[in-house]
Amino acid sequence: METSHGKSLNTLLQNIDGLDITGPENIIVHNLILDSRRVSSGSLFIALRGTQTDGHQYIETAVNSGAAAILCEELPSDLNEAVTYIKADDSAEVMGLIAAAFYENPSQKMTLVGVTGTNGKTSVATFLFQLFRGLGYRCGLLSTVQNQVEDEIIPSTHTTPDSITLNQLLATMLEKGCTHVFMEVSSHAVAQHRIAGLHFAGGIFTNITHDHLDFHLTFDNYIKAKKGFFDNLPKTAFALVNVDDRRGSVMVQNTKARIETYSLQTLATFKGKIVSDTLAGMHMEINMREVWFRVIGRFNAYNLLSVYGAAVLLGEDPEAVLTELSALKSPPGRFEQFHSADQIVGIVDYAHTPDALDNVLQTITHLRTGNEKVITVVGCGGNRDAAKRPKMAEIACKYSNRVILTSDNPRFEEPMDILEQMQKGVPPLDYKKTTVIEDRKAAIFKACEEANPEDIILIAGKGHENYQDVKGIKHHFDDKEVLGEAFLYFRKS
Repeated sequence: METSHGKSLNTLLQNIDGLDITGPENIIVHNLILDSRRVSSGSLFIALRGTQTDGHQYIETAVNSGAAAILCEELPSDLNEAVTYIKADDSAEVMGLIAAAFYENPSQKMTLVGVTGTNGKTSVATFLFQLFRGLGYRCGLLSTVQNQVEDEIIPSTHTTPDSITLNQLLATMLEKGCTHVFMEVSSHAVAQHRIAGLHFAGGIFTNITHDHLDFHLTFDNYIKAKKGFFDNLPKTAFALVNVDDRRGSVMVQNTKARIETYSLQTLATFKGKIVSDTLAGMHMEINMREVWFRVIGRFNAYNLLSVYGAAVLLGEDPEAVLTELSALKSPPGRFEQFHSADQIVGIVDYAHTPDALDNVLQTITHLRTGNEKVITVVGCGGNRDAAKRPKMAEIACKYSNRVILTSDNPRFEEPMDILEQMQKGVPPLDYKKTTVIEDRKAAIFKACEEANPEDIILIAGKGHENYQDVKGIKHHFDDKEVLGEAFLYFRKS
């Protein structure tokens, strides 16, 4: 039973097992709500146990505001006879299944491809979005940088939104004619069941290195979260993995999906080789075909291989795919280049993990043609995995002639406390070439002041972000804008 104003609860729950339902079942649900302050008459309020708060504390508030039903893991002591209580072992997982049903399972009516891994998710999802639009399809994108329906941009707050928002976005994309949607799938999203109820046509694994241990606590938990995405892929899907990453095979050992591989180093379904790599572009061989790309770097060679592979697995013509890929540009804040008038090269990159920073700086090292200095400006975010802070500084020193440690998004930590932890990773022989400048703008200006023509400045950590998060307030700050100002100030633009 459905009405133009909502969905029958029986319809929403009909394919979900293991529920304990108390109260009337023949009710109409008008909306799905996580925030008790937004509950209205006919709402289904979902009580989630989060890292900051427990939704069970707000059940009474939701009932008093007119909630018709409550989804929870523990029933309140006082039950309202007019309200339906749905008790589940895991509210988050059931919420995903209900959300998919409420929005009439949009993911089943389109081609949805998920991308997971520590690094490369945004680039791969964005490249796929650009590629399939170039091939003539109407597409949607769900990424860290932004959610996008064709040309319409919807600001993004999480790598993967909650399952209600996610299904709402997919329903909107379907309504606007999208046939293909490409999304980043974070480890948080898998662990918190944000993708429960979604139907994927394919999944891509990029790589895995230490990250988000503030949330997962152990690296093993982090691997299990990523692997969970592939464990749940249907047998109709493909699972495309980077076999040059030693955990690539682990990701798919329990998947029902069809396993396909890509590699630069060994035999694979999709085999690539870098012929040449310069600041102007990259020449590659992919499955015996030679092609020139505008994007550069070994890490992008992997990204392009995975995109090519996914497109071919989705039935696209290999030649048409390579033609479109050769014209693509990097997503905002991913190895994005800027040049001053006297040929100083500025690179803004989102690298905020040790592996990502290592990849970017190795790429810069390989691209150097002479005596150019490499000046790296880098920081680490607050209230995140603190173990990586000294490693980030150590890596910056390893590949750079000059290192400036600075503030990133300190959040609720003191910037100097973060910087002191980073300094512990600076090798004694590199003390002289390392400076600490807490103010990020001053740090970028200092790098530009010290640079000579053809030197390379890397500003790492924030990439596409246009803010600094300080004590819960997001202040406008854009590395690209500040770099442009500095180039102008020192008459280098």
